[in-house]
Amino acid sequence: MSTPRPKRKAIRNEPLLYDETKIRKAIWLTPSTWNTLKQASEIEGISISELVERWGRQLKLPAASSHP
Repeated sequence: MSTPRPKRKAIRNEPLLYDETKIRKAIWLTPSTWNTLKQASEIEGISISELVERWGRQLKLPAASSHP
């Protein structure tokens, strides 16, 4: 299930789906992990970048430790 694109045209460096623009980052993955991400993104009908974006937005950060 993919998120429908907004009705407005995409403009470079202007956020389209989120309140901030995406920036380029690099990560190192094994070929099998890349293939799994590729298959999952194809099933969802979204890019691998968007798949990782959605996963990252769902992560829950641990509460800040009270220890210095």
